[in-house]
Amino acid sequence: MIYLTDASLRLICIRKMKNKLLDYISKYMRLSEQEKKVIIELGILRNYKKKEILLNEGEHSSESYLIIKGCIRCYRVVGAEEKITAFYTEGEEYLPQYSTDNMYAAHYVACVEDSVIVVFNNDMKENLFSKFPRFKILHNMFSEERSARQQTSKVYFRMSSPYQRYLMLLKTRADLVQRVPQYQIASYLDIKLQSLSRIRKRFAKC
Repeated sequence: MIYLTDASLRLICIRKMKNKLLDYISKYMRLSEQEKKVIIELGILRNYKKKEILLNEGEHSSESYLIIKGCIRCYRVVGAEEKITAFYTEGEEYLPQYSTDNMYAAHYVACVEDSVIVVFNNDMKENLFSKFPRFKILHNMFSEERSARQQTSKVYFRMSSPYQRYLMLLKTRADLVQRVPQYQIASYLDIKLQSLSRIRKRFAKC
């Protein structure tokens, strides 16, 4: 029987994380060996535990987060209650939102699950884009898709009932219902947990 040391296990874990990043990018473009080398050397891949906080409300950060594996949530604390504004899962990028008056983070950002995340800042992005301009095209495509989804979601939430919001969640983000605690789903839908339970029962009867 072969026993692996802690150092060996860490190396295996790091190698798997790097492969996840390269596999993700390879879904959208074929990478040369040079491009793979540059991406890995940036050291942008991070491993976070469930419930770990990435960003506190009121902090300033120039970093953005691309989810390779896992799920994060953005929320504010009103009184003693969390108000969740968004979830981000595999393939989605989160850029910190700042208060207009002081340029400090307007939300907390925390992991819902153990997550593998690409963490990078503007300098890293510009360095990568200058060496490989086609990465900028891919990044812009992701940004446009994200902005369109977020805008559509905000408009729909303002105009819809709690039941309609739940149906839209099932239609567009069904995975969240299985992955995220129900109290967080309720917060995201801006309803009480008891109301969510009633909606789920109503939906089950349909």
